[in-house]
Amino acid sequence: MVRVSNSIVVLINTVLLLLGLLSLLFGIYSVVVDDNNGSHCRQALTSLLLILGGLLVTVSLLGLVGSLLNNSCFMFVYLGVMFLSILCLIGFTVFVVLITNDGAGKVFSEKELFLKEHKTVDFSHWLQNHFVKDKNWIRIKSCLIDAKVCTTGVNYKALVFFKNTLPLPAIQAGCCKPPSSCGLVRKNVTFWEVPKSGSAASDPDCLTWNNNQWKLCYDCNSCKSGILTKLRKEWRCLAIINILLLIFLVFVYSVGCCARRSNHHTSIKYIRGFA
Repeated sequence: MVRVSNSIVVLINTVLLLLGLLSLLFGIYSVVVDDNNGSHCRQALTSLLLILGGLLVTVSLLGLVGSLLNNSCFMFVYLGVMFLSILCLIGFTVFVVLITNDGAGKVFSEKELFLKEHKTVDFSHWLQNHFVKDKNWIRIKSCLIDAKVCTTGVNYKALVFFKNTLPLPAIQAGCCKPPSSCGLVRKNVTFWEVPKSGSAASDPDCLTWNNNQWKLCYDCNSCKSGILTKLRKEWRCLAIINILLLIFLVFVYSVGCCARRSNHHTSIKYIRGFA
């Protein structure tokens, strides 16, 4: 039993160590690339990779040393860190579920569902305050412009705009065209005109829209809603991944407990043998 549990711990932590090193290397590479390009659009992802990589390397090394040397002290610290990680992951998963659940019960019209046009009030206050307010939105808007989200794949957008056979992705629907309620007349892919009768809605986004390719609807509430829609979808996927990761961590923690208990009993027998 000692060999089996220790072998499983060694195998799992070897894999985690490799994953941690890869995460650190990719994070460092991203930092170098972003510094050379003068861009900070991937700063959040880079920070996450560095933190995750450092944590994986630290935890896996503790597990490897504890298992290979049959050291109960290292295994105790390893299991303590694993237990705290499980608690933190549970808390984070609950948090993600709560902040992405706001507006889930709202009913949207068929047109809104087709174009994926929502309002910022359909999202939690936490998401709004941390992503579409003040300086945070200025940074995100800059990244959207740099990524050319409205000028990439023009042929695809032309098909969507003129044929209406495919739904637009949330970001393009909110940032690359005026809201449908404005009633603007479409001249080409990214050029719209106000009809002679005037705008059909009093929505501030109708006035915010600008045919300038560097402005478009990047300052519209519909654009912010598009970002929040994408974030909410991705974070819900993250919650599912977290649940799977929790199951894996509980399994690793259980195996680690078995290995520590076996190592402890082995140490006692070894000491008694010399007593």
